[in-house]
Amino acid sequence: EILHWVLGQGELRPGGQISAKTVVSTDKPPLSHRFDCYPERRVVVTQELCESRGCCFIQSPPLAEGKQGVPWCFYPPDFPSYTLESLNHTALGMVGLLVRREKAYYPRDIQKLRLDVEFETDTRLHIKITDAANPRYEVPLDVPRVMKRAENPIYSLNFSWDPFGVLLQRKATGTVLLNTTVAPLIFADQFLQISTSLPSRFLYGLGEHRDSLVHSLDWNTLTLWARDVSPTESFNLYGAHPFYLLMEEGGNAHGVFLLNSNAMEVALQPAPGLTWRTIGGVLDFYIFLGPDPSMVIQQYQQVIGFPAMPPMWALGFHLCRWGYGSSNGTWQTVRAMRNYQIPQDGQWNDIDYMDGYRDFTLDSQKFSSLPSLVEDLHKHKQRYVMILDPGISSTSPNGSYWPFDEGLRRGLFLNTTQGQPLIGQVWPGSTAFADFSNPDTHQWWLENLQHFHAHVPFDGLWIDMNEPSNFMDGSEHGCPPGELDNPPYTPAVLGDSLSAKTVCASAKQKVSVHYNLHNLYGLMEAKATASALIQLRGKRPFLISRSTFPSQGRYSGHWLGDNRSQWKDMRYSIPGLLSFSLFGIPLVGADICGFSGSTSEELCTRWMQLGAFYPFSRNHNTQNEKAQDPTAFSPAARTAMKDVLLTRYSLLPFLYTLFHRAHLQGDTVARPLFFEFPQDKATWELDRQFLWGQSLLVTPVLEPGVDSVTGYVPQGTWYDFYTVRSITAFARGWPWLSPNGGRGSSVNSSGEMVKMSAPLEHLNLHIREGSILPTQKPGTTTEATRGNPLHLIVALSSHATAWGDLFWDDGESLDTFEKGNYSYVVFNVTQVGCGGEGRCGGPMATKVTVGTLSIFGVQKPPSKVLLNGQEKPFSYLDSQVWPHFSVLSWVGVPILRVSTPPPPGSQCDQRGDEDSLWLSCHARL
Repeated sequence: EILHWVLGQGELRPGGQISAKTVVSTDKPPLSHRFDCYPERRVVVTQELCESRGCCFIQSPPLAEGKQGVPWCFYPPDFPSYTLESLNHTALGMVGLLVRREKAYYPRDIQKLRLDVEFETDTRLHIKITDAANPRYEVPLDVPRVMKRAENPIYSLNFSWDPFGVLLQRKATGTVLLNTTVAPLIFADQFLQISTSLPSRFLYGLGEHRDSLVHSLDWNTLTLWARDVSPTESFNLYGAHPFYLLMEEGGNAHGVFLLNSNAMEVALQPAPGLTWRTIGGVLDFYIFLGPDPSMVIQQYQQVIGFPAMPPMWALGFHLCRWGYGSSNGTWQTVRAMRNYQIPQDGQWNDIDYMDGYRDFTLDSQKFSSLPSLVEDLHKHKQRYVMILDPGISSTSPNGSYWPFDEGLRRGLFLNTTQGQPLIGQVWPGSTAFADFSNPDTHQWWLENLQHFHAHVPFDGLWIDMNEPSNFMDGSEHGCPPGELDNPPYTPAVLGDSLSAKTVCASAKQKVSVHYNLHNLYGLMEAKATASALIQLRGKRPFLISRSTFPSQGRYSGHWLGDNRSQWKDMRYSIPGLLSFSLFGIPLVGADICGFSGSTSEELCTRWMQLGAFYPFSRNHNTQNEKAQDPTAFSPAARTAMKDVLLTRYSLLPFLYTLFHRAHLQGDTVARPLFFEFPQDKATWELDRQFLWGQSLLVTPVLEPGVDSVTGYVPQGTWYDFYTVRSITAFARGWPWLSPNGGRGSSVNSSGEMVKMSAPLEHLNLHIREGSILPTQKPGTTTEATRGNPLHLIVALSSHATAWGDLFWDDGESLDTFEKGNYSYVVFNVTQVGCGGEGRCGGPMATKVTVGTLSIFGVQKPPSKVLLNGQEKPFSYLDSQVWPHFSVLSWVGVPILRVSTPPPPGSQCDQRGDEDSLWLSCHARL
């Protein structure tokens, strides 16, 4: 058991390479640094098996069943790997040749590899390793092609020659971000593996999984293989996102994206270290240097694409259930919501609207009045959304079901290795599966939707079961023998087989075999469906998909799947939605109150409060359970639910602007606290709270039977939103709030946990100092709300400054930003002499009116208020809140001047400027 262990990785030599230099020790390697040489599941690793691979064997104490621990079989430092034989400069970076002289232990290992390095931008590095002699499958994803090498990269890249390894460092700090010399590179036809050390344990991403926001590195393996299963810890779920973000000591961040769509697992260990294992394709890495986490996500989306701008109605409240029973039953719920004047924009139906669960059909008995329901929704400025599955019924008599007949005629389904449509089992029984990798399928999909839309003019679509899901394993005839369905190595997928509850990996598709395309299935369907919606309606598409892959945000949003009506599921929804914010899919939410099982009134009330702040907000539950829409509960619960939805609707201008910033430059909408406070390490593991943008802190109650909640309040002053809203509502005469609605006051925090009052009717919301939030008096639909004048909530910083912005367009037209059909307004409050004046204008400016303004944090009563040089009435409260003044509208160049002494010691006070505050607005067209 005397082992050789690498303690140092080499010394830099001129030219930026590393010469192999090994310091040998007779000590055993630290347990945390053992990289697994025998990762196969369901195998008891013996010394004989281990040593047959040329690896070291030391048996460790067994752990509880199902738990991973220190590997018994691990790589020695001299395990054969690749040698960097040559390295030449190119216009964009370098190209190298890697050679393996001893075969590895998986079949068909590739002896010569090509290394391509491109210094794409100062903050983005592209490293690709593939077969030097033969083409291999690569993900058909559009990625940017750079034409010029980065001039001043903030990273340095070095190589170990023998064994080959990559050493990537951040220049400013010297932090080693990647060091792949910690374990050998293996590149066989169906087994690709590369390992790296990590600079810290704070790692995020790598979806889709039910987990905490920051992943455990305690021998934790995350599998990426799209699978239909109710969200459960340790299982591979609906989507695949091979991207991680890591926080470095000191507050910097970087991200790594492996552009690979094959079955994959990522093994994490406490070294800290990480191992990528995939069973196909190539190793195509993008590394993003940030340096702050928000910039990392922006840089990631520059590669995969920025998310689409949703229509405004998509940001309203949506209601659905499987089990309304009929279109009249659906209609009754809509009418009840209207009767109680509870906001609702979208009414949905699950698969029970169909005839025999077949796509593009309507149950003529139970849902005969659905066209009339949709017409009524449209009259009330509401929208209709229906579900679609990719499994097409194959059992109808010939000539009676056009979707299957025509799809069969055109050859648009997944085929078996024998060239016949692969038949599985989904809701309608025996089904074929549409091949969305075929462009002809997109046209057929559009024609099917056109036929149905002519009868039921739906507004959005919900695509489900698109992993694709199959109620049997593989097909009605199983899967053929061979290394696609039974590869030499199978990652740790649920069911221990690639075909578990999906189709055979050997199934043939237009672009490639399903083995390569499985994780792309939902993305390809989303792309076809979004295109069809645009052609059908001529407006921005609204689409929610269950299965997702990088770039999905360009076409759809996502919901977190078939959760349960349990407190645990509500808690897990927060790291779920924050993870999808990292993945570039900001339009995300969970089924409010839970999908399966029966909720309680307390759980549903708390969940409606949380769900009102999901970017995508939908209450949905299953059949044969109690109704859980807001009208189904007691007056007190119903009132609490209505109140929090009205709060959401009042914030729609703010939320809509956040989505614009996501669409324009890849900002997050729902945001982890550490994105705004990366220097505050206390925020790095928080996943029971979140922010909207940089300004609004949401602290929900996530446990039963409590009337308080403890949350972290980052450094600074945070204004209690409900106190702000209550005073504002009283001043404006809003009938939906009493003047005593506020329960708290501003919190001046040094960065600490704070216990907050949280009776059942209350959600804790806090506005960050220095923020300006554009709001509106809420209506019961987004269209009714957007017609009301704006009210600006100004939360002054300690220096009496504040900033906010507003993006405004017609809410649904295509490409309004790209065509210039919008207004973008920046609100800025400064001391006179500390800022400049601006202009407001643009095509939409005549449709945007600021009615009132509230400024919070004013220290002393103003002597007067001037608007365009004219004195205006105002009110002032001794609670340091100045809530109201008369109407301000955008006519000419409005400048608000408030005469009041500046805070002592402020910059303007020191400069001797006059005692005034200014609010100016700026437009950028």
